Parts: sequence; C-alpha cells; structure tokens
Amino acid sequence: MILFFYENPGKQFPGFVFASIFFEISLNNYTNFKFLKQYKPNKIKVPKFCEAEGFYTTPNRSKNMGQIKGKNTQPELKLRKVLWSLGYRYRINVKQLPGTPDMVFTRHKLAIFIDGEFWHGFRWEEKKNQLKANRDFWIPKIERNMQRDWENNKALIEMGYTVMRFWQKEIQKDFTNCLAQIAHFIDDK
Repeated sequence: MILFFYENPGKQFPGFVFASIFFEISLNNYTNFKFLKQYKPNKIKVPKFCEAEGFYTTPNRSKNMGQIKGKNTQPELKLRKVLWSLGYRYRINVKQLPGTPDMVFTRHKLAIFIDGEFWHGFRWEEKKNQLKANRDFWIPKIERNMQRDWENNKALIEMGYTVMRFWQKEIQKDFTNCLAQIAHFIDDK
C-alpha cells in the first residue's frame, strides 16, 4: 500500500529537516524511512515542574504561561474560517485520532496540525541552546512533544491519513501558500 506523507519544507524534527513536499513510502519500509528520526521505544521522561524538582518560576510568568491556548488559536481560526467560506468541510480537534488533529477532512483522509514554534521545536537544535531558565525541564519537555508528533504522524499514516503540519508563523506570514497546499491536495483527490 502506498501512502503520501506531507510535511512542509523546513519543518524540523530532532536532527532532520524535511526538504521535500511529498514523500512516497511503503508501510513495510516505514521504519527504514530515512528522513524521519527513529526514536527508541522508551519515551523521553519529562520531570514534573515543581520546586521540589528544583524548578522555579515567578507568579507572573506562571500566569502568562497558563494563558497560552492549545486549541482555537488565531492562526487556526483564520485558516478554518477561510476554508469553510470556500466550501471545504472538516471536523475540528477529533479526539478519536492520534494527536487530536486541529482539522480533519474525513472524506479525504487528511489531518492538519498547526504547531506553535516553541512547543513543537521550530529550529530546535539552535533554539535549545538559547534556553536560560529551567533548561532541565524545557529541553526534555519540547523533545517529548517532538517525539509525540512523530509517533502521531506514524499512527495516522498507518491509518491511511495524509498529515500536513504548519507552523503558526507560516499561517501568519504565508497564508495563501498554506491555503493553496490544502486546497490543492483536496481538489486533486
């Protein structure tokens, strides 16, 4: 069975940059797929963020971090609004699928994620050296998020889905290109 796995050019997972738009892979050869970093079966352990573990943050910073949304972010809403107005119908935050994709086009078997740069490790190898506070927490936390993204992509592909991942900045800065990529995929199916 041949599937297409979609990643935006420049989307980075630990150690690899995806340079192509479409990859054609076989499920039998998935584990040998050279562009994806293979993780050990052991999950990355993220320490609990508390003073007992040696982590501290100010109440103001804690309040700001607590207000960061994981669903219905402005880039998501912008993309959803335009896709809906163009007549494309989708489901949002489908919990039955691995990773709870931000948008799912069930008829086309397309799962779309809009990832925040900090939380999903945009240019991670360069950015992780810039972390100053609570490095022993944030480095495993972000790397576990990236590992989970990889696991979710793999599970979705095995279910027959095509996965598209966009950075929030891509939606904000190159919206028409992101929209065109989604429309092109759906219209070609």
